[in-house]
Amino acid sequence: MKTLKWMLSTLVATGMMVTVFMGCSDDEPPALTLVSLTADDIDLNAATSATGVPVGASITATFNVAVDAASASAAITLVRQFDGVNVPVAVTVNGAEVTINPNSDFSTGTLFILTISNAIKSTENKTLSASIERNFTSEGTFAVPGAFAHWTFEDNAIDIISGRAPKTNGTVAITYVAGRKADAGKAASFNGTTSIIEFANGDQLMNNGSWTMSVWVRTNSTLEKGQFVMGLGAFYGFQFEISGGYNNYKLAASYAHTNPAGAGKFSEDLWVDGTGNLGWQGWTFSKDFGAATMSPVIKDVWAHYVFVYNATTRTGTAYLNGEKVKEQDFDNWPDDSNPRFTTGLSYRGAEPDVVNELALGFIHSRAGTMWDSEPWGGYDFPGANHFHGLMDDLIFYHKALTLAEVTAMYNSGKP
Repeated sequence: MKTLKWMLSTLVATGMMVTVFMGCSDDEPPALTLVSLTADDIDLNAATSATGVPVGASITATFNVAVDAASASAAITLVRQFDGVNVPVAVTVNGAEVTINPNSDFSTGTLFILTISNAIKSTENKTLSASIERNFTSEGTFAVPGAFAHWTFEDNAIDIISGRAPKTNGTVAITYVAGRKADAGKAASFNGTTSIIEFANGDQLMNNGSWTMSVWVRTNSTLEKGQFVMGLGAFYGFQFEISGGYNNYKLAASYAHTNPAGAGKFSEDLWVDGTGNLGWQGWTFSKDFGAATMSPVIKDVWAHYVFVYNATTRTGTAYLNGEKVKEQDFDNWPDDSNPRFTTGLSYRGAEPDVVNELALGFIHSRAGTMWDSEPWGGYDFPGANHFHGLMDDLIFYHKALTLAEVTAMYNSGKP
């Protein structure tokens, strides 16, 4: 509230005495008011909730007066709506401008709630009249938070989580095209003969514990052959392949074990055959796709593939389009067998045959020599099982996703 002091002034002019009361202002500092709120160039203070906020965006709140830094740090929270988790943020203050930076990139396609409580103060100790709450959604389709690596293929092959980029000269014949729907952005296109993307230190994507890989794939069957969608030294790391008949697919992977008879590593296939067959060791569930097989579901159409290893239950599960289609229980192997002591995925390649590089578009990177004598396995053979089609939203987690989480990702991302 303004207070006024009055001062008596006497003016003498042309023999007349004039008394004038003059008011001088001694104003209280103004209340703190939010002027603007943006994430990069996107307005978060509009009447409707903002969408398409970049995963690496900085949030800037501009006030009418300078802000007290200590109060700002305590008053600002960012909550992920999906699971109610408080996202850690770094808050910096420069005069009237407050910058809010999440300590990690936003997960894609996720609703966030930003709150600036009325505990925030100006440097003159004035507060907001009421707390401010705004929500916004990050770009892309929904991905379960906590990913270890995530490639969205928006005109590049750089992991949006930690910036993993292809090795030097490690990208061959890749183009970026419209994805499965507008929200999903672009996808990487592989030509089926030479296309490949290679990343060093591929073993970092594995985890001797729980693990999940999620990817959207649209196959192109015109070359009439099987397809190696990706590989980290084949089954010495992991390989994802789809059969030429489009009636089965698998993830072959290397696992570590702690068998008292001698700890070590072994490989095992998580194979989805679509026949409902439970005759193989450890299989506890296998969906029967019927006479049509799974071909209509995965041939020349977008499909969502998820592979999960749960270290707590020692089970491997494959999901297709948000539905469980295969499960195997390592505890169903014989008592003294290595799978009974599985701890998680673990790389076991040895150079020069196997090189620690993840290859998208083939079973191994060009530096490896394994399978080079096979017509389907040598990179330089045009008839080899190169991946032909589109790939998008390749995500790795060092945790086991649940059916509900997988289904939520599929429902958000489906065309």
